[in-house]
Amino acid sequence: MLASLAGLAMVVLTLNGCGKEEPTAATAQAAPQDVFEWKMVTTWPRNYPGLGMAPENFAKAVNAMSGGRLKVKVHGAGELVPAMGVFDAVARGAVQMGHGAAYYWKGKSPAAQFFTAVPFGMNVQEMNGWLHYGGGMELWREVYAPFNLVPFAGGSTGVQMAGWFKKE
Repeated sequence: MLASLAGLAMVVLTLNGCGKEEPTAATAQAAPQDVFEWKMVTTWPRNYPGLGMAPENFAKAVNAMSGGRLKVKVHGAGELVPAMGVFDAVARGAVQMGHGAAYYWKGKSPAAQFFTAVPFGMNVQEMNGWLHYGGGMELWREVYAPFNLVPFAGGSTGVQMAGWFKKE
């Protein structure tokens, strides 16, 4: 939770640099603050219990932390783009943000699946440790760079409860 909030704060603080120029003492009070409206598309329905609530909570937190300067509008799967079109929509600049599981994009890069929960993979603590202290985020950004995307960890579902089996 703390790591997610720290990441959220980093995003909001980074966006502070989106202003046109540094305000002076004379213009700071007189100039209206620009408001940025960003679209986030997700791979699941809006308000879907569990996974679909994280983007909604993120959008509310960004709005509050930015003092209303950055408004994130969440669009569920199929509202603006199909669920599996999220990666491409963000990559081509049709929307500013996407929310989904990295293993959905293994067709874009086979390495993508290692930045999310996979059967028999790392637990939440191990994944967060690797991402934030073991070079995982740097590697993830390197993997997504050719697509003009900057990934951020937005939570964890934990180890997937599935596997590979010969018989049903």
